[in-house]
Amino acid sequence: MTRKSDFKNALRESEQRLRWLASIVESSDDAIVSKNLDGIILSWNRGAERIFGYSPSEAIGQPITLVIPEDRQSEEREILTRIRRGERIDHFETVRQTKHGSLIVVSLTVSPVKDSSGKIVGASKIARDITEQKKNQEMITTLAREAEHRSKNMLASVLAAVNLSQSSSPEDLKQAIVGRIEALARVCSLFVATRWIGADLSAIAEQELAPYSGKGLLMDGPHIVLEPGVAQAIAMTLHELATNAAKYGALSQSNGQVRLQWSHEARGQLDLRWTETGGPAAQEPTRKGVGGRIIEGMITQLKGKVHFDWRKDGLVCEITLPV
Repeated sequence: MTRKSDFKNALRESEQRLRWLASIVESSDDAIVSKNLDGIILSWNRGAERIFGYSPSEAIGQPITLVIPEDRQSEEREILTRIRRGERIDHFETVRQTKHGSLIVVSLTVSPVKDSSGKIVGASKIARDITEQKKNQEMITTLAREAEHRSKNMLASVLAAVNLSQSSSPEDLKQAIVGRIEALARVCSLFVATRWIGADLSAIAEQELAPYSGKGLLMDGPHIVLEPGVAQAIAMTLHELATNAAKYGALSQSNGQVRLQWSHEARGQLDLRWTETGGPAAQEPTRKGVGGRIIEGMITQLKGKVHFDWRKDGLVCEITLPV
């Protein structure tokens, strides 16, 4: 009597464990599939339906190649060969195809299934959809490369500004360097708003010329977004021109005026013109100043051209730049 009772209890426990296992399999977010050694699908849980789009009635009885892209059919032959040898395949990343034809990245774990005598009769497969995870990893890698590229470019611009800076006193030199670095920092703040796509030229001009807004400043030009490298060069150029005008040119006089104009031609060329009037008579320097060298260096590096015209009524600077 005791043996019979023990047998019934053991049977009940076994059935309960099987129900638990079946419940776990059915409720899993991962695709859990079983197949025979010919690759024919024998079971198909809700996770498989959610990931691949096929219902159990559509999938069971079909070959597992139902969800394998044409160019990856050889993977299934290799998997079945290894399963027959009793091998387990862990975290194999590959591509599979849904019912609607879209490709997804999955991580597969495949294990042999044995019968009561220990003979391998099939395989159980767990597939996890890692498409979003892979996209995020690729995005992080891309962003890291972009950040490295941009930081190197920024440091190169800063080093150029520092190396070219000269002054008659340490304090003046410090102010010159700080001013140039701040010009670069200001334009970088504009990049944040566009996620580093670039910056609008009018915004760059307004930002760099803001300290002189109470004076005779006129700006005229269309909306144009400059990519970061060009935007930095234009920001530095306007900073140098404005600093020079405030010290020696039109912005040093109460009736002086600066007109900034730009246009964007269909062939992809930016034309920018800085015109000073009403200031001291402009005289061409006997040797090129630091500001001029910085402007020419940054613009020519971008395959652009700079022309300074030292007119009697003020400096005119013309820049052409491919954008």
